[in-house]
Formats: sequence, structure tokens, C-alpha cells
Amino acid sequence: MQLTLRPGALILLGMCFLSSAWTVPVVAGQSVSSSAGARDSNWLLSPDLLDHARLKIVWQQTLPLKKGEAFNTVTLLGDRLYLRSDRNYMWSLDAASGNIAFSRSVAPQGIPVLGLVSYGDSFISVVGNQLTECSVITGAEQRVADLELGIVAPPVRNSQYFYVAAIDRRLHVLRAQDLVRVFRVAADNDSLITTVLADENVTVFGTSEGNVVAMAADAPRKLWQFDAAGAVAGTIVRDGSSIFFASKDTNVYRLDMTGTPPVSMAWKFQTEAVLDRGPRVTQGHVYQYAPGRALTAIDKQTGKAVWSLSEGLDLLAESENKAFVITKVRTLAVMDNVTGARVFSLNSAPVVAHVCNTENARIYIADERGRIACLAPGR
Repeated sequence: MQLTLRPGALILLGMCFLSSAWTVPVVAGQSVSSSAGARDSNWLLSPDLLDHARLKIVWQQTLPLKKGEAFNTVTLLGDRLYLRSDRNYMWSLDAASGNIAFSRSVAPQGIPVLGLVSYGDSFISVVGNQLTECSVITGAEQRVADLELGIVAPPVRNSQYFYVAAIDRRLHVLRAQDLVRVFRVAADNDSLITTVLADENVTVFGTSEGNVVAMAADAPRKLWQFDAAGAVAGTIVRDGSSIFFASKDTNVYRLDMTGTPPVSMAWKFQTEAVLDRGPRVTQGHVYQYAPGRALTAIDKQTGKAVWSLSEGLDLLAESENKAFVITKVRTLAVMDNVTGARVFSLNSAPVVAHVCNTENARIYIADERGRIACLAPGR
């Protein structure tokens, strides 16, 4: 983010005006503190305070939000971080360095933008009611198509097909090459399809009545079905041969797609609230937020609770046996996934947006001034 300018910093100032944003890279192994020439007020979170939690700043960036503009979504897809404002302006940052890959308006202010998923060298979203594919590298539109469908869930694709859930309670399967509809399917009870995932072999969708249905990726052939007592909440997550999802029946489920029958329930964990979002799944744990109650870490294999944090809101990242959590009281908590104890908490009042990173230990947070920071465990 921003650094205090000294007399010799005019070159840096010129670069800032050209790019309309500041990046503060941190050299590996170099400490970051106010004595390095930057006041703590210039950092999203104080480097000295982070050091007590054994975290370091990897990079910091400031994006030129206009007066009254705020971040609407922050999404991590592969090696790119996408930030979209409430005026539908998007920035794409290199997640490793914080450098801006591109920035552009993706839609006029007020036009709804649904989802953001990646496939190959493209990212896919629904702008208005149009399926939109854009280049990961430049952000340029590669294809915009009006499918004449009321799209209700982020579309997904594999090498051959797009899978689009629509208001007509059908999953429309379109040929990726030319978007010609090949077939469509529906749940047996004709419930609304709210979430979809797909690979080259199998497509899985969840419904408003709690059905989780798997079908062949290239044909309207059902492979298996599991029925929960309440609607599927948020997205379904696949991890290897396992499926994880949350239900409005208050439970988190793990289904295994191995053996006979083709799917079996490995475990379910009951929370204390009607769930409204999907679980966060890492290498060793499943993290589930229960509205008005707590964030709970569940052992991925046993389905047993490891810890529950009443003020917990979401997982930021996991590193070895530690979980980094953002809380409802605007603190960053460090939880021990072995003992279940809270190791440390630090004030994170400036943070207004974050990413849940289930792939590695890097933490991405943002504030209302347009500052974005990448943090990582330091020691």
C-alpha cells in the first residue's frame, strides 16, 4: 500500500500516477516495520502487530476507489485475485506479487453480475443475463451470449460443455464450441437447481429441496442421488472422491463416491443454525459458519468438531496446524487445529473484505480505502 514519500521518491510518485495504484513489494527475508521508512498508518495492518501473530506482509497494493465506491466481491481463482467494486469496475492482480494484470469496467453500475469461475485461459460470469467469457490475461471479452435463459447459478464448464442452471428448473447443457443446447435435465421433484460443479466425467448439482444429484458429464444419465432434509446451502465442494455440502436442515455432509452403492454418507455434522453458505474445505478440515452462532472447524476424516469460535465468521487460510480466521468483531484470530485453542488475536478493524483461501497459507484482505494486503506465516 502507501508509503510516506521522501525527497528522493519523485520517480516512485510518477510511476504511481501512471499506474493509478501503488504496490509495496516485500523482499523475502526482509522485515517490515515503521523503522523501514513507512508509518504504521500507511499499512492496512501494522507489521509490528502482525509479527506478534507470526505473520508477515508479502505485498500491499492500493487501488483507486472513487469517493463512495466500495469493494463488492473479492475472488481468488488460481494465481489471480479479482476485486470488483459496487460500481462494477474490476481489477485483476497477480496473487503472488500484487501487480495489476488488468483493470476494466465489466458492466454499467447497477447491472447484476453473477459468479466468477475460471476455465483454462478464461474466466466466466453472468453479466445482466448474458454468459460472458473474458481473457484471464487481458480481461478482454472473448464471447458474450444471450442464452435466453433466466440464469440462477454461476455456469461451469469442462472441455466439451457448459452447464447452466435456469429459472425454468432445468440444467441446460450447451456445447462449449458454439453454445448449441445438447440436452437438459431436471431433478425428479422438479426443484430449482441452485449450484453446479462439473469435470470431464461427472456433473453434480444441488437443489432447493436438498437433492444432490450426479449425472454423466456427456449424457442425461443419472448416476446417483442423495437427499438431505433441507435445501442445499451455497455451493457444493468436491475434494477427490468426496462431496461436501451444507444444508438448511442445519447439517454439513460428506458423501463418498466410492464402492457400492455409488455414493454413501461418510458423516454429517449438525450445527446450531439454519445454514446459508457452503463449507470451506482444506487438506485436513472443513470449516462451516452457522449464522448467529459460530464458525466451527470439523475434522475432515472423522466429522468431529475440532473447535468452535462464537465470534468466528470465515476462514482466511490454513497453515500446517493453524487456522487464520476473520471474526464478526473485526479481529484476526489464530486457532490451533490440534488443541482447539485460540493462539492469538489481533485487531483488524480496517478490514472490510477478504478471501477464503483453501489452497495455501496466503491471506488476502482489503479495506475501504482500496488497500489490499497479502499476508503469510512468517515463522
